[in-house]
Amino acid sequence: MTLVAGVDSSTQSCKVVVCDSATGQVVRSASSPHPDGTEIHPDRWWEALQRTIEAVGGFDDVAAVSVGAQQHGMICLDSAGQVVRDALLWNDTRSAEAAEQLVDELGGPAAWAERIGVVPVAAVTAAKLRWLADHEPVHADATAAVCLPHDWLTWRLSGSTDIADLCTDRSDASGTGYYSAETDGYQYDLLALALRGRIPLAPRVLGPRESAGATPHGAALGPGAGDNAAAALGLGAASGDCVVSLGTSGVVSAVGRAAPHDPEGIVAGFADATGHQLPLVCTLNGAPVLATVAEMLQVDFDEFDRLALSAPAGADGLVLVPYFAGERSPNLPQAAGALHGMTMRNLHPANIARAAVEGLLSSMAFCIDKIGDQGVAAERIILVGGASRSEAVRRIAPAVLGATVYVPTPAEYVALGAARQAAWVLSGQDTPPPWSVGEPARYDADATPQVLERYRAAAPLTLR
Repeated sequence: MTLVAGVDSSTQSCKVVVCDSATGQVVRSASSPHPDGTEIHPDRWWEALQRTIEAVGGFDDVAAVSVGAQQHGMICLDSAGQVVRDALLWNDTRSAEAAEQLVDELGGPAAWAERIGVVPVAAVTAAKLRWLADHEPVHADATAAVCLPHDWLTWRLSGSTDIADLCTDRSDASGTGYYSAETDGYQYDLLALALRGRIPLAPRVLGPRESAGATPHGAALGPGAGDNAAAALGLGAASGDCVVSLGTSGVVSAVGRAAPHDPEGIVAGFADATGHQLPLVCTLNGAPVLATVAEMLQVDFDEFDRLALSAPAGADGLVLVPYFAGERSPNLPQAAGALHGMTMRNLHPANIARAAVEGLLSSMAFCIDKIGDQGVAAERIILVGGASRSEAVRRIAPAVLGATVYVPTPAEYVALGAARQAAWVLSGQDTPPPWSVGEPARYDADATPQVLERYRAAAPLTLR
């Protein structure tokens, strides 16, 4: 048995799976927590990775390794390869004003969408670099290379200290704000725009199965991937598949060949980990919407599911708009959540629970529709993330989304995708190894278009 390893370095933790390269069967796994915060020294990620490698039994018997990680994080290195300042994570919002500046300076959202398929928001690396240039110019001057979390971890695993050896992949590069997934190239003038004229080294972009070198112990290194692309690879998502992930945020991504150019900036033109496009929409509000409503109702999740499923479709006219933390898709940062249509007849726990599930799923339907507008059809819907464990979400999703929904067995799909990529690099084949994730559960229901209609009418009313 030849073993490969996959790493998921997420915002919250580091996870490692060691798998049979032929089948994808997980042989062993481990995880370690990451510190909280939106500004973290990358060494903390490296320390967590070392602890997790030790906990998983080491990599001495592993033939190849790949890293999947949180996207967008800004890591600045000096000419000697030393970290210039703590990394700014995707969820650090101090760069919001910088993103607005960049959008205006290029001529508006449509100009960015046309150039690279991504309109800057606070999360993307380019906006963080602009913030750095304006607020910490000494650090900006010292920056000889800028890279992302998975780039840096892959580089550290190689043992190199030369910034010229930094490399990345299409999926993660496409989230920087200065790389076009359609043309597969950096737009260095946009990098210079972000850093007010400075052009540091950007990691070399590898192909989907191109090796990033090797560890000092001789294990091949895969190119790695951004977390959403790694998850799609772990799930075996193919053209026509739409992955709906209900975690802390809600993320909808679809594998396709068309590169989006959304002038609204809602659909991001990301790449996947196989050479295709991965148009993606991310919301701020995901599974915590359900947890918040369950807490308000003073029930556990099992009782919350029972309540939601006991209410009729449409919750007797109640509509919950789940913009509890504002919203980014659509871009309504000052919005608040709202419960519409309350009467003395319908305001009871079952309808409130049902409205919460329908509202969350309606926001996902909005995302699916926006991706469809960019020429990427959702032919099969795959539901993952923490909220996919909810029986109410599983059974109501096909009704709200108007399509059959497939729910795979819960697993660490980012780490599995990274491991599958490692096996692909090792194989030298043109396509990834045909790993199986098992037979997903299938959910069907009669469509409830009236739920979406009421949601679409209520959503614009939530601005403060």
